Amino acid sequence: MSQPLKVALTGAGGQLGQTLQQYLSAERYQIIPITHAELDISDETALRRHLTDIKPDAIINAAAYTAVDAAETDDLVARAANATGPKNLARWAAENDTWLLQISTDFVFSGRNHRPYTPDDQTDPLSIYGRTKLEGELHVRYLAPKHSLVLRTSWVYSQFGRNFLKTMLKLMADRDVLKVVTDQIGTPSSTWGLARCIESALQIRPVGTLHWSDAGVASWYDFAVAIQDEAVKAGLLDKRIPIAAIPASDYPTPAKRPPYSVLDKSQTLAVLDVSPRHWRHELVDVIAAMA
Repeated sequence: MSQPLKVALTGAGGQLGQTLQQYLSAERYQIIPITHAELDISDETALRRHLTDIKPDAIINAAAYTAVDAAETDDLVARAANATGPKNLARWAAENDTWLLQISTDFVFSGRNHRPYTPDDQTDPLSIYGRTKLEGELHVRYLAPKHSLVLRTSWVYSQFGRNFLKTMLKLMADRDVLKVVTDQIGTPSSTWGLARCIESALQIRPVGTLHWSDAGVASWYDFAVAIQDEAVKAGLLDKRIPIAAIPASDYPTPAKRPPYSVLDKSQTLAVLDVSPRHWRHELVDVIAAMA
């Protein structure tokens, strides 16, 4: 029997990191979890020492600063996590012939498209978060072009950590009415669907840039309505409340969001042995795991 693939997993304490540790089989993968408390990936000296001790066959960088609005005034910390960290990982990966998977975001786009974004479309981020994630992508592609895959995803959620699903469930339990933006369009991505994509990528280890999300399209309002429907069915909520659809202009935030950020996954489906399930089906499974 072949040895398990040794995978260094940064951001192991986050929602994707926790999902991957549960999803990836111990028979096929030796996951070495790395949390921010254990290692700051923006510290290149410490990072190089740690990775050299581990000698991983692959690295999954799920570490990121994801507080989109806070990043507008916390740009140095966001840049350290989202740009400097990936730069350090990419340099080490290229020098040590190790494959690096860099998780990125739909927020690298402006949202002015009227069709799903392909990996080759022009980037134009609207926020500090989006800019720092794009800087991380550029470092990875420049420093490790033959050793890295940038995998962009969107609207990530799970039963772990902080995300839109968990925020909505709390608000629905606490409030009598809820207002949710209806003119920002994208696709939710369960970490479990993303984990299936990542496992396929680990098997093939392609290079370049690919996109992943669940199947289908939604507004934040659509997502919220579906969350309430499924949570009531599963017994996570004991009542329904009215949910009002509002324009983004009625809910100003420090960071601008792309109004349209649906990702074109056709290249991913051509390269990897994986296909997405509809986001409603993924949502049902995540809520069932929480019930």
